[in-house]
Amino acid sequence: MSLDVRRPFARLAAAACLIVSGLTLACCVPPKTTGLQQPPQVVRPAIVPPIAPTPVVQVPNVVPPPQVTPPPVVANTSGKVVVAMLLPLSGPSAAVGQAMLNAAQMALYDLADERLQLLTRDTQGTANGASDAAQKAVAAGAQLILGPLLQAEVEAVKPIAQSARVPVIAFSTAAQLAGQGVYLMGFLPGQEVDRVISYAHGHGHDRFAALLPRTAYGQVIADAVQNAITANGATLVRTEFYDSSVNDMASAVKRFAQQGVDFDALFMAEGGAHLKVLAPQLPFFKIDQDKVKYLGPGLWDEPGLGTEPALEGGWYAAPPPEARAAFEQHYSDLYKTKAPRLATLGYDAMALAAVLARSPNGADFTDATLASANGFAGLDGIFRFRGNGLVQRGLAVLEVHRAGGTVIDKGPATFQDLGF
Repeated sequence: MSLDVRRPFARLAAAACLIVSGLTLACCVPPKTTGLQQPPQVVRPAIVPPIAPTPVVQVPNVVPPPQVTPPPVVANTSGKVVVAMLLPLSGPSAAVGQAMLNAAQMALYDLADERLQLLTRDTQGTANGASDAAQKAVAAGAQLILGPLLQAEVEAVKPIAQSARVPVIAFSTAAQLAGQGVYLMGFLPGQEVDRVISYAHGHGHDRFAALLPRTAYGQVIADAVQNAITANGATLVRTEFYDSSVNDMASAVKRFAQQGVDFDALFMAEGGAHLKVLAPQLPFFKIDQDKVKYLGPGLWDEPGLGTEPALEGGWYAAPPPEARAAFEQHYSDLYKTKAPRLATLGYDAMALAAVLARSPNGADFTDATLASANGFAGLDGIFRFRGNGLVQRGLAVLEVHRAGGTVIDKGPATFQDLGF
């Protein structure tokens, strides 16, 4: 049975779909207005300009915090479905948090009915702030928590939500925190690595190398590169690590080149300014992109990357961009500023919550529904949560061009297309 949106809005070009027990979620966009009408109970702090998000990476050997007894839950006699959103609305990550809340409010307006009550709580970007926000959300009767964003915040929220038996859809990529009622919706770099390396191997590249930052994130990528190359029966010729300084980048590329260019594909984990510093060093030291295919993760999914000539023709894996483009234009129209890359996570999480809140037999945030094998489709393509709490996405492969990334291998339409 279809869930028809109850507002007469034009359908978004690439609708988000919920494929659970025959239900379909259609994400719609309101017509242009002078301001976004907000449902009651939504608190929207002042908009601040977005900043580029910093990837959240795995840190090994994290010791879980002690179990926390949540405050007494206030009985919900109003018939409302209470969903809490925990985001850093103050502190260093406030701009990203505010943008994700803006996007969530768009989804709320597009899809929610009058029964859904959204509670927003500021985590302040800290573990203590997140703990306090989660305690207040649970006490207010939250049936689902969306967020928080940062690893330390998720670590603090997890035991509180577990004790209250409230599921969490968080935006972190700290894989060790997934499971036991916590679902991670962030973009996992390991899946991006596997997708682009598998594609490159399938198109004739067999000998790989990697240039990676000497950081925890770089080590995550190193492990993912090794796993992907092994799974594809290819060869990892060498890996070189470097510090973040310009001089060390240049020295690392020089050492790398002096060992001989006996590989036909090179994976680089950087994005943004660091990538634009690193990439020109490659042709300078005779690692020619005409002979070596440059590969990258979803961090390459950013405007203007193709203005660096050395990256022209490089391949990277990222969510398919079609539906996101319409969202970004609508976001810009509403908020008069550009949406940061993570804003779509806020929209898709809220869209999912809104539709599950309208299930025929009442709000359904159970593990069985959240971890449906069929999965969901949103602004970033299809996704589903696995039993271990990690997200799995249907990624596209894009090629770098001056005008922007061009899809050269579409993401799958369903998880059946992936063969599982």
